[in-house]
Amino acid sequence: MLVSNNSYVAPTSFILNGIPDLERVHVWISFPLCTMYIISLVGNLGLVYLIYYEESLHHPMYFFLAMISLTDLLTCTTTLPNALCIFWFSLKEINFNACLAQMFFVHGFTGVESGVLMLMALDRYIAICYPLRYATTLTNLIIAKAGLATFLRGVLLMIPFPFLVKHLPFCQSNIISHTYCDHMSVVKLSCASIKVNVIYGLMVALLIGVFDICCISLSYTMIVKAVISFSSSDARQKAFSTCTAHISAIIITYVPAFFTFFTHRFGGHKIPPSLHVIVANLYLLLPPTVNPIVYGVKTKQI
Repeated sequence: MLVSNNSYVAPTSFILNGIPDLERVHVWISFPLCTMYIISLVGNLGLVYLIYYEESLHHPMYFFLAMISLTDLLTCTTTLPNALCIFWFSLKEINFNACLAQMFFVHGFTGVESGVLMLMALDRYIAICYPLRYATTLTNLIIAKAGLATFLRGVLLMIPFPFLVKHLPFCQSNIISHTYCDHMSVVKLSCASIKVNVIYGLMVALLIGVFDICCISLSYTMIVKAVISFSSSDARQKAFSTCTAHISAIIITYVPAFFTFFTHRFGGHKIPPSLHVIVANLYLLLPPTVNPIVYGVKTKQI
């Protein structure tokens, strides 16, 4: 710790304490987490490999699925190996700059994943509501541009977070009761006002989470209206079945995400810290684990 003027302390590192109140069972908790991580690696790498080499899967829906699989891989790999080191070897110390980098990548990749889920909803909307225009609307160039725009949005909006944290004074404990460097978990250690961090975090949540949820909701509202108008029950069933996997992915992603977001800012003192950290880990690990299974079961071509 570097001290100046007896009031400002710039930490050289943080201590990630894992799951609070459950330190004695860290090893046991690590086994299901490790199993889920292995499943996510095998499942998502298998999906990306299959979509890349199987020409019959070279369609917009599967390109978006490959995007979300790659994002899921990067998201869980940013945090899980570090968490397993905490559980197995008690390697809890993390360099200050490494902590900021982890924070940036975690929030950046989750922002990208939210954007890809929105793109997949738009893909289903065009496929069901405008099937004759589907091939000409979602060309490879359009898909590449949409993917790039989603990636840039997720990355650019997260760039200020490390800089905002880097300029905060830390004159309290450097122990983070978490398995990875989450933005709010870090800034709460500061002895200065974190109002700017909180406001910017809410702005990012609005620009990414709320915007994407609104687009997804609007897309599925239009899809439901279109499907109800179908005269054939088989056509209605087929249309709904193509959306089942995507709806499952939305629920698996957004429910723990919103739980983590709101408890950090509005109700953290009412939620046991251990539950909050467990849900925060599931928020990053559950989608990469479940998505390949859901899409593998629900998508006939895969």
